[in-house]
Amino acid sequence: MRARPELAARGPAVWMLAVGQTLSYACLYYIFAALILSWEADLHWPRSLLATGPFIAIVISAALAPFAGRLVDLGKGPEAMVAGSVIGAGALVLLATSQSQGAYLLAWAVIGLAQSVTLYETCFAFLIRRLGPHARAAIVRVTLVAGFASTIAFPAGAALSAWIGWRGAVWVAAGVMAFVLVPIFALAGRMLRRVEGEPDQREADKGALSRAMRAGTFWLLALVFALVALNHWMLISYAVPIFVEQGAGEALAVFAASTVGPAQVAGRLVLMRFEARIGTAAATRVTFVAMLAGTAALWLAGLSPWLIFGFTAIQGAAIGVMTILRPVLISEVLGPAGYGAIAGTIQIPALLAGAAAPVVGAFVLDHAHVPGLIALSAGLIGLSSLLAWRLAGQQD
Repeated sequence: MRARPELAARGPAVWMLAVGQTLSYACLYYIFAALILSWEADLHWPRSLLATGPFIAIVISAALAPFAGRLVDLGKGPEAMVAGSVIGAGALVLLATSQSQGAYLLAWAVIGLAQSVTLYETCFAFLIRRLGPHARAAIVRVTLVAGFASTIAFPAGAALSAWIGWRGAVWVAAGVMAFVLVPIFALAGRMLRRVEGEPDQREADKGALSRAMRAGTFWLLALVFALVALNHWMLISYAVPIFVEQGAGEALAVFAASTVGPAQVAGRLVLMRFEARIGTAAATRVTFVAMLAGTAALWLAGLSPWLIFGFTAIQGAAIGVMTILRPVLISEVLGPAGYGAIAGTIQIPALLAGAAAPVVGAFVLDHAHVPGLIALSAGLIGLSSLLAWRLAGQQD
């Protein structure tokens, strides 16, 4: 007997996917930040080389995103996530056993392959395919739980590396990918395939990407997502030095920066509370107004350092909500047909912008200091707000 999509969106399979995404991000994404100090102490490699690893992973993940999306369009979403978990486990084994810089970088290249078929975009595409207009409720729940990925990764990485060394910690992550995530994704996929709905949209999906790319709204969405990613990661990458220059003590700055993740969860909780009352267009407008307010709070923190908490709360909540709105906007603006390939392609500029953001932020800080960076942030959010407002108007 097939389940109703509105019930499945709040059912156990979605919560299983939420746990799967949390552990996937902890093992494949946050592992770098969690273990960077251990790598530096043990390997004595330049920080720039260590940082090249996750950069390679992001670039490869971006390049493969459209192909991962096509797998979902072909009805292979759960299989893609299972395969990504197996590939991720192998990549982490390679990372744990790497003795040379070349092996280290190769491991990250394979991690990028795993990221492309395991993380949010593949999961969201599968949910949209199976649940249609009810997918937003499911995506809220997935991102609500997955917002704690960094909360798990940092203390787990520190504790494991202190106990069994960083190589042992990476072996544990590989075990989680192979023995926890593979069955979670397989079982959740099987359960969601029992949901009522169109099981095969391949005819509708044919040519959907090329049709979407001929629409101005496709490029408008791509630009908005890229501007948001560039702004967010530019600020978050240098949050601590920015806060210190704005007058906060180092301990206060570190504590404030650590509240961005919980603020994302809080934003998603608010959206979940009011999901039946607020449409996508209204939520989009509120989110971009909040981003502007967050940048204003960061500017005013020069007068009162405690306002850095205003920035982290507002910016974190806005980005948390934006994570949910992104797949919903793509589906509503461009249609559900071929969603996987469309979402994968439209995310390429945002992924590359996120990868470039630390470099851009460093350049601006070196030449224009914190006021210049905040001014650039205001310009980026101002432009993206105008574009997003236009898109939201088309949804009314």
